[in-house]
Amino acid sequence: MAKEMTFKTEVAQLLDLMINSLYSNRDIFLRELVANAADALDKARFESLTAPDTARDWKIRVDIDKKGRTLTISDNGIGMSEEEVVEHIGTIAKSGTKAFMKMVKEKGSDGADLPEMIGQFGVGFYSAFMVAEKVEIRTKRSGGDAPAVLWSSNGTGSYTLDECPDITEPGTEVKLFLKPDADEYLERWKLTSIIHKYSDYIEYPIIIPSVKKNEDNTETVTDEVVNSQKAIWLRRASEVKDDEYKSFYGHIANYAGTEYLKAIHMDAEGTTEFKALLFLPKEAPFNPFVPELQKRGLQLYVKRVFITDECKELIPEYLRFVCGVVDSSDLPLNVSREILQQNPLLAKIRNAVTSKLLSEMKKMLENDRPAYEKFFHEFGAMLKEGIHTDYANSDKIKDLALYETMNGEKGKLVTLAEYISAMPESQKCIYYLTGDKRESLESNPGLEYYRKNGFDVLFMTDPIDEWLAQSFFQYQKKDLKPAIKGNFEGDDKNEELAEATKKHAKLIAAIKEALADNVSEVKFSSRLIDSPCCIVTEGGAMNPQLERLFKAMNRDMPVSKRILELNAGHVLIEKLSAIAEAGDRPDDVKLYAKVLYDQALITEGSPIPDPAGFAQAITKLMSESIK
Repeated sequence: MAKEMTFKTEVAQLLDLMINSLYSNRDIFLRELVANAADALDKARFESLTAPDTARDWKIRVDIDKKGRTLTISDNGIGMSEEEVVEHIGTIAKSGTKAFMKMVKEKGSDGADLPEMIGQFGVGFYSAFMVAEKVEIRTKRSGGDAPAVLWSSNGTGSYTLDECPDITEPGTEVKLFLKPDADEYLERWKLTSIIHKYSDYIEYPIIIPSVKKNEDNTETVTDEVVNSQKAIWLRRASEVKDDEYKSFYGHIANYAGTEYLKAIHMDAEGTTEFKALLFLPKEAPFNPFVPELQKRGLQLYVKRVFITDECKELIPEYLRFVCGVVDSSDLPLNVSREILQQNPLLAKIRNAVTSKLLSEMKKMLENDRPAYEKFFHEFGAMLKEGIHTDYANSDKIKDLALYETMNGEKGKLVTLAEYISAMPESQKCIYYLTGDKRESLESNPGLEYYRKNGFDVLFMTDPIDEWLAQSFFQYQKKDLKPAIKGNFEGDDKNEELAEATKKHAKLIAAIKEALADNVSEVKFSSRLIDSPCCIVTEGGAMNPQLERLFKAMNRDMPVSKRILELNAGHVLIEKLSAIAEAGDRPDDVKLYAKVLYDQALITEGSPIPDPAGFAQAITKLMSESIK
């Protein structure tokens, strides 16, 4: 008995959008339905590896009925049970639908370019309603005795389910009752051209019957395969057209809604034989938090048989932005996910893939610097994770890292090798400073010494940089040292500082007392030239940027006390010392100490603990200074 069910709210909204708005390229519906059929065949074929009696002559059919004005896309794949129909058709793409709707709202309602992105949000089936006023699905699940299911909807917010006893073989049939303005999709040439454009790489035969008129006015119907069935990754790069790359990338991309920057073919022979087609994306997704967009790993095929579309063992985590296909000739056809995790061949493929990708990035850096810089801007933070996690390739990844520097123009990036080549002879180390953005870093008074001596400092502004700094100790035999952390070089042997410490002992003691809750030490330093003070972190302590990062991740971290460094030659320090020596204005010294501390935080780009108190102190000092 038929029963009527209601679509989830967001799906109903999407259907309304499909029916009424998205008409810029309706051809996309056939690509999506054929892709769904290929997925069903993949699953059935995989099942048949362990159940040979279920193996069939896998194929996809596209049948045209001009009189009935229907178009039917069918496959003899895995099929669906009634529960699966409800889950995958009635509530499909729960988060993907929301992401798609958000994109529509952001881009406007004219529908321009949006259909190209439909399949990348898990809402491909619904594209059928762009050309159909009614859709029927007849499907029977492989490997079960449950009757076939008939699903029907006109896209107005509800659908019906019923049994379909006339379907006895596993598979799925999607029948479209075309709209009056969709006559072109009843023409064989039109359907063939769409399949050539979007689905030629699918390895299963896609059949469209060909009707030939005989001399006696009868018709001869012949099944004709309209796709090449040759996997794109098995072809030479010179044989693949840009449109084919784009279509294939759109089918497999981890990052939906983006274009690819570079396609990389691999053909490995010898002890480990495999072929691969890898893509470097052009840009990161607009919403990286949508689960459907967070696939990790490459698609794995074994002798053109689909195994998994998320093989994490094929590529390291820091290259997770790469997508593509690896087709192995050495792995067994009946390989399971558990066996994959233990197979030593995967480690060899992984090493080869990683080496190839890093090599191609290096070539791009050397031969197309603007393109590489744009790529690094999008994915550099992920790539740099490998400096810490991939010891074998750490030096190669360091070669690929780009940074702004103190002496460089805003936005200009340099490699570590370029930084070293520009170092003056007197500079022995690579100095770096971590923080949120360039503007706050370049105003830090702790950099005054480096500017005066013609040294340069790397500005590391990715959150990952502070974490990497814990293990990134050396490059080309040059030590990496934080510019503003720990004891400054030469301070311990500086006689002038020792004299200043004795001379201004009362001031140091008074400031220590006033800031006891915030600082672990108050001392003079030669790193300051023009500014009265700066604040630094002790050598082994965690930087405040990293503390804030952990806090943002809801990790409770103890706040480290910092070191307040003073400029012994600054007139402000001299005057404050005189007040401390007189001893008759202790409250003023305490107030000045807190203002100095807040000033040091502001100049390094850190938030101050009590903005209102700082404002009141400044108001008081201004009032007293104006006569």
